[in-house]
Amino acid sequence: MTNPTPGPVSAEKIAILGAVCLAALVLPLSFAGGAVATPTIGRHLGGGPVALNGITNAFMLTFGSFLMAAGTLADQFGRKRVFVTGVGLFVLFSLALSASPSVAVIDLLRAFQGVAAAAALAGGTAALAQEFEGDARTRAFSMLGTTFGTGLAFGPVLAGVLLEHFGWRSVFASSALVGALALVLGAPRMRETRDPGAGGLDWAGMGTFTGALTLFTVGVIQAPESGWLSPLVVGLLLGSALLLVAFIGIELRTTRPMLDLSLFRYPRFVGVQALPVATCYCYVVLLVLLPLRFMGVEGRSPVDAGLLMIALSAPMLVVPLLAAVLSRWLSAGVLSGIGLLIAAAGLLWLGRGTEMSTGRAVVFPLLLIGFGTGLPWGLMDGLSVSVVPRDRAGMATGIFSTTRVAGEGIALAVVSAVLAALAHSGLRDLLVQVAPGSALDPSEAAQVLASGDLERSAGLLPEVNRSLLLQCHADAFQKLLYVLTGITVVSALVVFAFLGRPPHQTTGPESVAPPAPPLPVEPDSIGAQRDTRSTADIRHIQPASTQLKG
Repeated sequence: MTNPTPGPVSAEKIAILGAVCLAALVLPLSFAGGAVATPTIGRHLGGGPVALNGITNAFMLTFGSFLMAAGTLADQFGRKRVFVTGVGLFVLFSLALSASPSVAVIDLLRAFQGVAAAAALAGGTAALAQEFEGDARTRAFSMLGTTFGTGLAFGPVLAGVLLEHFGWRSVFASSALVGALALVLGAPRMRETRDPGAGGLDWAGMGTFTGALTLFTVGVIQAPESGWLSPLVVGLLLGSALLLVAFIGIELRTTRPMLDLSLFRYPRFVGVQALPVATCYCYVVLLVLLPLRFMGVEGRSPVDAGLLMIALSAPMLVVPLLAAVLSRWLSAGVLSGIGLLIAAAGLLWLGRGTEMSTGRAVVFPLLLIGFGTGLPWGLMDGLSVSVVPRDRAGMATGIFSTTRVAGEGIALAVVSAVLAALAHSGLRDLLVQVAPGSALDPSEAAQVLASGDLERSAGLLPEVNRSLLLQCHADAFQKLLYVLTGITVVSALVVFAFLGRPPHQTTGPESVAPPAPPLPVEPDSIGAQRDTRSTADIRHIQPASTQLKG
């Protein structure tokens, strides 16, 4: 049985699309908003650098760890049920966060909020795939991807406005408001669908994967305080490596693995995974680090910082669409590599002007970074499915999504640790100059300074005046930008090596993949038609760039 020819999209389906898009909007808003609010939360509630870093990292850690597990649960228990449960819990945890009495409670709630976010995203995208067909489905998921990117790009701007006018609690309360709107709009209109052949959850795979990711993230966060060679940090990182080996062994032997590692036999698929990693280091981390510098170190108001961040975010509204047009003449792989080199040039330019005394000194480098990142950003989702056989596309997008979300959390933890280490080195040299023989340990002050809190850092080091602290942060930030430039350039070279050749010159599967067959459907228990493919096969169906050649 084949699907009927899709007719006009009904108002009810448009409402469902709106609900899922609202959910997709609030998730990155919560990530970016919590990060920007961290210094303000620290001033009001206290807390050490590790605990404050947990405000962002706890959310990203659980979000990335449980994303694919949530997809499996959606197959088994129902896509609508998982979406509604995820959004509902997200709203409740957001409300609880807005009333939290301590940083420890915030960290715990943010971890729970990340689990809810994974359920909302996995259930929502799978449910959306049931409601739309053909070109309408392509347009729907294009809108979903644009919404997610908009939330990520403009989260710092919105958070800055809320911080200035309503305080840090309003950042979390606003997430609850948008989530509640998504719930009211979508829940009554969604129909329930399941995969009749869904298997159980890969508990062993999920446990070892989550454990490896958790130990690595905690180890990196703890390193600036305890030292990279401390027994605690070494033990955490070693434990992470052992769990990763165990995870690989489990997935290779499991009949229905959470992550099908056999896809990494395709060189072009390996190359695609470099794209979300690169965009994490050249773009996503800046969405967090720059507002902290603008507000906490340079002393700009949240609104002024948000206005400067528009230069980085605005290209994301246009450039991904431009990339889809340019891909008619250049392969998506080549365009992505060129975009990363442009972003690297912007990072280098920004690094050469880290004094940032005027807005004009930052606007043009940020525009260049945003423009360069926008090229792979608009193409990498389509590349993730075009470089594997069509019957493996669902698992490919699942791996890609996990790489993206988990990579953002890891990148932020790593970059924050590197910035703290660079600030520690600079402060140590400053103390030798201004207070010879001082017994003060600059470790905590370096972590506080790296987190964007100049006031607390100055209080911890009374011997160092503020202008020297500002210069120390500028020097550390400049070196960090050079490191990010190097990572971006290396990523671009990897992309050119794996994705630079046209598909017909490779043995990649996209050159021989047959057209996708119609979706098989069967009547469900209430008379509606149900897609019989699993969420792993339909999750994160991508916009028009999916059909573009790699």
